[in-house]
Amino acid sequence: MLPRIVRPSMSLAQQGAKQLSTSAQRNAKVAVMGAAGGIGQPLSLLLKNSPLVTELSLYDIVNTPGVAADLSHIDTHSKVTGYTGPEQLKDSLRGAQVVIIPAGVPRKPGMTRDDLFNTNASIVRDLAKACAEVCPKAFIAIISNPVNSTVPIASEVLQKAGVYDPNRIFGVTTLDIVRSNAFIGEAKGIDPQKVSVPVIGGHSGITIIPLISQAKPSVSFPDDKLKALTERIQEAGTEVVKAKAGTGSATLSMAYAGARFGFSLIRALNGEQNIIECSYVRSNVTDAKYFSTPILLGKNGVEKNLGLGKLSAFEEKLLQAAIPELKKNIQKGEEFVNKK
Repeated sequence: MLPRIVRPSMSLAQQGAKQLSTSAQRNAKVAVMGAAGGIGQPLSLLLKNSPLVTELSLYDIVNTPGVAADLSHIDTHSKVTGYTGPEQLKDSLRGAQVVIIPAGVPRKPGMTRDDLFNTNASIVRDLAKACAEVCPKAFIAIISNPVNSTVPIASEVLQKAGVYDPNRIFGVTTLDIVRSNAFIGEAKGIDPQKVSVPVIGGHSGITIIPLISQAKPSVSFPDDKLKALTERIQEAGTEVVKAKAGTGSATLSMAYAGARFGFSLIRALNGEQNIIECSYVRSNVTDAKYFSTPILLGKNGVEKNLGLGKLSAFEEKLLQAAIPELKKNIQKGEEFVNKK
């Protein structure tokens, strides 16, 4: 069973209040890879605004000095440095304790996350190689889609470099939890900040499995509404892509979710107890080699995988449908690294 508190971490506002009471522990250097992009800029803004971050290293292939200069004018204590281009990649990672990777191309209408594979796979591979050389002990949080494949890519690269620690590589699926909380809060007239829904599986389409039966507070829906709500959560990214009509995909909500996960990693590094987030990690919970479940975070990353909990019959069927797709995504990522 999952622990009583499955809301994996506090809201950003709550975390801000918490951070102010733990000032003695703040010493984190965070690197954002893809910091000038649609997710990278608002993510970097949220990180700059947090007392948990003492140093912010921003990397991208273009425009990073401008983003860094802009953020450096904000009156918070963290130091901001911008790095541009492959020749500055390794310097951007030196000393990083947390590396967050939103780098890559966004989805456009009609595209699936898998359509991004060829471009984003190469980006994640190259960033993982640099991490392996410069900051092999850092926590690496991967946002770049398709997460189901990019996490295996990074893992294979680190394995080849002899520095792989499965407890330090995370696929950021937090947006699925944030969306679930928002949609259920809206449907039930509950403050979404007080809703907690674990989401397991992966981070695309049918691999996204919201465990509404385990929601806190407890909620219930008629079968047709439950099916529709689940499908909306699974396809919420496409909802945003369509609404933006060719101008991009989810950036602001993803930045919020990425910051939330990043803060949880820092708080765990600082020794704070009972930090729980759902994340796509190396796992033996199911037949899929990588799988997202609630995990307890500690100073060394994944401290304990909290597993699936008790699933409803509806959720069991979702799980059965997700596993073959996940396995295919994972294999695609591993083959990308190993084919050469």
